[in-house]
Amino acid sequence: MKKNEIKVLVIDDETDVTDIISYNLDKEGYQVATANTGASGLKKAADFNPDLVLLDVMMTDMDGMEVCRQMRERPEFDHVVIAFLTARGEDYTQIAAYDYGGDDFIVKPIRPSVLKSRIKALLRRKMRLSTADDDQIMRVGDLQIDASKFEVTIGEKSIDLAKKEFKILELLASSPGRVFSREEIYRKVWGSEIIVGERTIDVHVRRIREKIGDGYIKTLKGVGYKIG
Repeated sequence: MKKNEIKVLVIDDETDVTDIISYNLDKEGYQVATANTGASGLKKAADFNPDLVLLDVMMTDMDGMEVCRQMRERPEFDHVVIAFLTARGEDYTQIAAYDYGGDDFIVKPIRPSVLKSRIKALLRRKMRLSTADDDQIMRVGDLQIDASKFEVTIGEKSIDLAKKEFKILELLASSPGRVFSREEIYRKVWGSEIIVGERTIDVHVRRIREKIGDGYIKTLKGVGYKIG
């Protein structure tokens, strides 16, 4: 996708923030739209059909978490990359942002050059995941996950995983480097099924490590798990 075909929607209740960001992204050649409330942002998203949304967390009418939640409930926004913008950098805020369906977390203030680099990285990740979705194969180093065949291999070696183990590994590999909280893993892998305690997820991750080795999945103590 060419840069002048990429649509970026900026939702922030501070007009100086939307003005600065839109000015810099417009200079880069992106198509840019802005909104200054959560409600108007949702409406603008429906009309504009963005590829990427930069979404402020703290807004007066509807916070960014709720905007993100509503977008993720609508299938027409499945393809949209959502990056939260906030002045708050606490870990619990970041985890909540990911739990609501965000793809990245950008702490303000951020230099325009850094923001543009982050946007390029997010869009590259989107393209990689779109390609992976097409053939349903994900690769992390020599680890390969084929969702269509329910197969995991390391080099030439086939790895036998139980269904929930496979789903956890597939989820982590869908966004290398991103931390998934236990709550998000539970929601996305188990859904409405009932489990007893977060230790269930820890046990499944331990079993995955026993089968694929300790070098792939990393633990962030008190936060969750990631690959890469």
